[in-house]
Amino acid sequence: MFEFWHKIQQSLSIGSVQSFTGGIVHRNQHKVTASHPIVACALPELFIHPIKQHIGDPCEPIVQVGERVLKGQTIAKPQGYLSVPVHASTSGTVTSIEEHTIPHPSGLGLISIYIKPDGLDEVDESLHPLPNYRSVDAVELRERVRQAGIAGLGGAVFPTFIKLVRDQKNPIETVILNGIECEPWLTCDHQLMIEKAHEIISGLDIILHAVDASKGIIAIEDNKLDAVKVIEKTLADMGLNESVEVRVLPTRYPQGGEKQLIQAVTGKEVPAGGLPLHIGILSTNVGTSKAVYDAVCLGEPLTERIITVSGDAVPKPANMSVRLGTSMHFLLKQCGVESFDGIKVLHGGPMMGELLSTDDVPVVKGSNGILAMTQRNIMRAHHEEEPCIRCGDCGDVCPAGLMPNLLAAHCKENQFERAEDYNLFDCIECGACSFVCPSHIPLVHYFRYGKGQVAQINREKEFAEASRVRSEKRDARLAKELAEKEEKRRIAKEKKEARAKALAEKEAAEQASSEVAAKPEEDT
Repeated sequence: MFEFWHKIQQSLSIGSVQSFTGGIVHRNQHKVTASHPIVACALPELFIHPIKQHIGDPCEPIVQVGERVLKGQTIAKPQGYLSVPVHASTSGTVTSIEEHTIPHPSGLGLISIYIKPDGLDEVDESLHPLPNYRSVDAVELRERVRQAGIAGLGGAVFPTFIKLVRDQKNPIETVILNGIECEPWLTCDHQLMIEKAHEIISGLDIILHAVDASKGIIAIEDNKLDAVKVIEKTLADMGLNESVEVRVLPTRYPQGGEKQLIQAVTGKEVPAGGLPLHIGILSTNVGTSKAVYDAVCLGEPLTERIITVSGDAVPKPANMSVRLGTSMHFLLKQCGVESFDGIKVLHGGPMMGELLSTDDVPVVKGSNGILAMTQRNIMRAHHEEEPCIRCGDCGDVCPAGLMPNLLAAHCKENQFERAEDYNLFDCIECGACSFVCPSHIPLVHYFRYGKGQVAQINREKEFAEASRVRSEKRDARLAKELAEKEEKRRIAKEKKEARAKALAEKEAAEQASSEVAAKPEEDT
């Protein structure tokens, strides 16, 4: 025990831990579910699976209405490279394939697959376990992760298989496992580390093998020392404490951001416009690591995840194992919410989470938390906006070193080129600026709006450019066809004239021969 606490003190000592620009320290983390064990959510009467639950291209349904499916069966196949499949969360019957509201503040819908459970929970066993993963080829492991539909469970929901590549130009040297969970209220990763340490570390070992990295680091903030103790002991029991170390960091938001975590752990900065692999690092979430273990060692695709259900309007907050496709309304009722009057539902944490227009939305792969809050306790950014007082607090806490007030002003005035000049796309949307703003300006919402508009403008430019290219190609094709026709006409005309000339000459010759034959012979 003494050695354990001595190691913690060493890792927290001055000079042993790097830092990152900006950030805030929450006085009250509201981690009310920190000591709550993971409990399984009951089976709902209906599952709703949107065909897109990750960054990238949506999937295409491959089941029909009326078809019976099994738990873990692929029900929507990926379209394009940046895509992973969707799987059924239980056995049952497909009742409908139609649009349904998704977890997004816009309240928009997306094509979704409705499955009515049959209560049998029969499993599709098409993915066979690969327990001896160290003897499995890295390409096969990468494909298994893709087949299992795994996307980052820390919030970004980036298809995981894309990261698991051996790049000779940019070899991965270090894999960082993100156990920071710096969002207030959320504790799902914390409890997962306590209860599933072996699976998490095994998943990390699989990733290390897949990318041929020599070192692993599990980063945990110092408000989770019980998790640190469990992870340290499990590493020792598994004999991996030489290649994998635990790094304890001071609690600070948004340390869980990929670039911020890499800087805090290694002191290295990911270059602007670059990726962690460009500096030899791969970063992923502890929940993702556990999902990789399930996919490889157990042959189980991603059909459920751990979610924190909390908030001041939740009578019985909990960390729950929830099957994807479960209604958030159903989930909140499981935690004692009877009346939804005057309650605001946040998808995710209070900093980066999204305020939903309805609770009739399904749990998806990116759902790490569902918070039901009363109006008085909702985040500042959701209050009525007031004029900016130029205090500069937003710039002080920005972990990307931006000027949020100027960025927001440019986005608000639709001056998107100027916003890009101020590095709009370097914003990680952590919400720190919105949190500290005394005028309750929803800065992050303006940034999201600006990014969306820039993306739309770029799509329109690309469409216009593609249209111009198509038009030029069409004009060139028509001109070529016209020239070919003119050439054919010229050749045909020349041939016709040549034939006419030849015929005239023939007729003239014949006429001359006839005249000679008809002329009387002279008397000799």
